[in-house]
Amino acid sequence: MSHRARSLAALSVAGVLALSGCATGASDAELGSEENPVQMGVVGASDPYWETYTAAAEDEGIFVDLVDFTEYTQPNPALSAGELDINQFQHVIYLADYNVAAGDDLQPIGATVTYPLGLYSAEFDDIAEIPEGGTVLVPNDTTNQARGLLVLQSAGLLELEDGGSPFSTLDDVIAESSRVEVKALDAALLAPSLPDADAAIINNDFLEAAGLTSDDAIFQDDPADPSAQPYVNIFATRADDVDDEVLNRLVEIYQTNQDVLDGVIEVSGGTAVPATTPKDELQASLAEVEDAARDAG
Repeated sequence: MSHRARSLAALSVAGVLALSGCATGASDAELGSEENPVQMGVVGASDPYWETYTAAAEDEGIFVDLVDFTEYTQPNPALSAGELDINQFQHVIYLADYNVAAGDDLQPIGATVTYPLGLYSAEFDDIAEIPEGGTVLVPNDTTNQARGLLVLQSAGLLELEDGGSPFSTLDDVIAESSRVEVKALDAALLAPSLPDADAAIINNDFLEAAGLTSDDAIFQDDPADPSAQPYVNIFATRADDVDDEVLNRLVEIYQTNQDVLDGVIEVSGGTAVPATTPKDELQASLAEVEDAARDAG
């Protein structure tokens, strides 16, 4: 393989920003050539599907260097600073939070996959069985709590003020219109606490350790539902590069190469759902979430 993976795990955000040079200015050669490979920031470059992906890109004459990060806080500043040409590690909400906090304007140019968020129960096999006034647990971190509440609203278990948003909290639950009482716990404690509640929203990262699979969910959000769009994972670039032909072709390769998609699904334990949301829709969703983030702030 001609591509290479570099690790920036030991670098702090400040260190990334301090690096000299610019990914797109490192060579006069065309971006994606062997002399000037695309610098792509990812989290988890050791996942086998990345080797499949870079090989597929190289077959089309596009050379890619994977730049591996272990902290989610690093790839966006590195992209903004010009150390990367593109990154792929986040969903729309994460990018919106970053842009608003940093005063930046990174943009999505393509979707990768969505990881549905599920509701699980140790006692019930159907949401209709959850009793009136039952207790349902959700994660206590901002992003997953809001998403969990939206899942419960879609399931008909509660109602949120103004229909809910990616920044809804427990305070937005309309008690008199809701079937259940909602409590928040640390995400890692939700699965162990499942026997003590009627149901719980459990992040995919904690399913295997709890002896669960996504098939055990009694309800989950629908990736095709507009309310789930902010949770689609994306490729992101600087605003000036959203129409770059090489970068957009890299998105297409990811979305259309079945070996790559099969690898992504396998690594996710079968939870990943491939997405092909057009970039204009992703950018519109980003703008909406950024407005909501400013209002929430």
